[in-house]
Amino acid sequence: MTILVTGAAGFIGHNLCLALLSQGEQVVGVDNLNDYYDPMIKHARLERLAGFERFRFAQLDLADDGALEKAVSPDAITHIVNLAAQAGVRYSIENPRAYMRSNLTGYLNVLEFARAAKDLKHMAYASSSSVYGDRADGPFSEIDPVIKPVSLYSATKISGEMISQSYAHLYGIPLTGLRFFTVYGAWGRPDMAYWIFTEKILRGETIDIFAAGEMSRDFTYIDDITNALTCIVDTPPTADVPHEVYNLGNSTPTPLMDLVHAVEKACGQEAKKNFMSKQMGDVSKTFADISKAKAAFGYSPKTTIDQGIPVFVDWYKKFYNI
Repeated sequence: MTILVTGAAGFIGHNLCLALLSQGEQVVGVDNLNDYYDPMIKHARLERLAGFERFRFAQLDLADDGALEKAVSPDAITHIVNLAAQAGVRYSIENPRAYMRSNLTGYLNVLEFARAAKDLKHMAYASSSSVYGDRADGPFSEIDPVIKPVSLYSATKISGEMISQSYAHLYGIPLTGLRFFTVYGAWGRPDMAYWIFTEKILRGETIDIFAAGEMSRDFTYIDDITNALTCIVDTPPTADVPHEVYNLGNSTPTPLMDLVHAVEKACGQEAKKNFMSKQMGDVSKTFADISKAKAAFGYSPKTTIDQGIPVFVDWYKKFYNI
């Protein structure tokens, strides 16, 4: 297989590239290396990949028409994993155009690239648990209606799924959408709560806790996600319209304060806390029904928050020489 991974310098993309390269696959990575969060960590991730002869990287913006085709020949690619996106729910309120450009125009250009790839066997793409909206029930199933997004970010992810359905119907491209549920772990994203809590606790600074009594998340450790993705890459849907969507979560919602306590324990010190009200665009709960993914390719996450958070904190201390 020769696999194109978009968002290769991102959290999930970098870990997936490492896993695929370790399995002996050829990987072509692309990323625009934007400054939504500190690009230093993106370059550090790429340094880990650069040691593999079977890895090639191109810096480009997928939203620029033709940029991907200029850097990569569609004829050379057998599989695609599209993980490139403008991430972050709250930032979509501040900079909505970035989400339309990256998550819709950029994604459309990847689909057009896939349409031109004559030997393409399968394309998987990142969706999000945010498509389910603000719900207090659960678990959330792939057959549930997703028509009430509470942020522009989630609206773009729903749109991506709809566009994918149309491309599978029109052109027969095998497509698999992956609804990620709060992925965390070493080499993660500095905009996420577990990272921010760790950073501020170790500095002795106050952490902001939004809607503490309301919030819970289905935290999913990066290794469980990566293991699933390596199986999914070579497992295309076979229906007449070859498009499937799967939840990739831990199926165990964790209250926000349990996350705080896990980080405090791993850091070895108590946090100074500032309790605040719920923010615009936030959902109260995420809770994945993972039965479909388990039946399709044996998805079975193993890592609890009490196991995963100490691994992240240890990595963070080593990375920043603390």
